[in-house]
Amino acid sequence: MGLIQRRLTARGHVTQVQSGYRNYHSELHLAASLAQIRPMGLLTFSINVTLDGCVDHQEGIADDETHAFFTRLMDEGGAMLWGRVTYEMMESYWPAVARGDEDAPLPMREWAVKLEEKPKFVVSSTRQHFPWTNSYHIDGELRAGVQKLKDATPNGVLLGSVKLAAELDRLDMIDEYKFLVHPRITGHGPTLYQSGLPSTRRLDLVSATPLRNGAVAVHYRRAR
Repeated sequence: MGLIQRRLTARGHVTQVQSGYRNYHSELHLAASLAQIRPMGLLTFSINVTLDGCVDHQEGIADDETHAFFTRLMDEGGAMLWGRVTYEMMESYWPAVARGDEDAPLPMREWAVKLEEKPKFVVSSTRQHFPWTNSYHIDGELRAGVQKLKDATPNGVLLGSVKLAAELDRLDMIDEYKFLVHPRITGHGPTLYQSGLPSTRRLDLVSATPLRNGAVAVHYRRAR
């Protein structure tokens, strides 16, 4: 499959910048219409975090259990949502793993292949071209674009960018939080929500599952 860019506009429309591919705008419009008769997908924020709130991706425990946790979340979700920085970090490594250009254990290669197939939406005001397979650009008004994505994705959207999560939480758009809390105290940032929120978020605990490596998978839902 060749290079392609599609944009989700301020009114929630996807525009296609290269001809010869399936009309994703029509599919998104149809899915949004169906969303009127079925529940919209949830927006779930998921991240690795230490006990003192650090979200530096190098500080967590990288093992089979951690990998299985995020693989399951990706399998369950309908789409990924990232900011530009997270997208570029992922883009710099995982496509090469999927192609076999980077040495990686079989489970990581399988995850990389799944990620190739998964729709990946990117919020960016500074970059327009996203050549990675199944990548789509959300531009224009943030609330409208992300709401349209939620409406069109009944299996839910998995959000994996800290700064973007803070922006969307300020817009009251995040429905659930699935954090993997690692038994680490780092004493440094970046940290969750270090830019602040307008008010305290009250959450209901859905589950808390300890892993053998000492991390705890916690699932919280917004208390409405």
